[in-house]
Amino acid sequence: MSKPDQHQLRQYLRLYLVMGSVNCTQPPEEVLTSAITGGITLFQFREKGVGALTGQAYYQLAESLQQICREHKIPFIVNDDIELAIALDADGIHVGQEDIPADQIRARLGQNKMIGVSAHSVAEARQAIQDGADYLGIGPIYPTTSKADAEAVQGTRTITALKNHQIHIPLVGIGGIHADNAEPILTAGADGIAVISAIAGQNNVEQATERLNTLTKHFIANQKQ
Repeated sequence: MSKPDQHQLRQYLRLYLVMGSVNCTQPPEEVLTSAITGGITLFQFREKGVGALTGQAYYQLAESLQQICREHKIPFIVNDDIELAIALDADGIHVGQEDIPADQIRARLGQNKMIGVSAHSVAEARQAIQDGADYLGIGPIYPTTSKADAEAVQGTRTITALKNHQIHIPLVGIGGIHADNAEPILTAGADGIAVISAIAGQNNVEQATERLNTLTKHFIANQKQ
């Protein structure tokens, strides 16, 4: 898959599933397949936390999930692991503030891969853009139990601040988001929402995804009118 332009990337960010095996109540392959059927637009493999797979099992799960994404033309992003991204020829990588800077990642991955960077302030956003980030993950918007080392909850204020400072790079909100609290994030100016437990942790993954898909599609359609 070739690297998307900014318009395509905004479309991909609309409903972004982030997950690994520890986030799932069902086999990860089944969860991802159901989520794709329900309407996710982008997928990030994030295998972290208590009980996370390592070694060959980690690689095999990533490879299996990537194959499902390829079959359905969903971009496959790797969280934080540049060696895995290279080994799998992933569509991109997402890193946090404590990880390798985007310019160093770009030097290794080349120009045709997506790079997402988590940012929690205007200064961090500007640095990420200068380093070559393609999009920014902003959060945690709401309290979350999916990330043990999450930053302080910030609501939508960082998204608003970025818009007020004329920062127009694609943005996705993340952290504690579900169907009942997603709309303020889109209203603030994010191009989409990234979720973990709101999809991966649900008993009926397809139904949960469809609800989020309908909500985000409806909101963005109304914004264009």
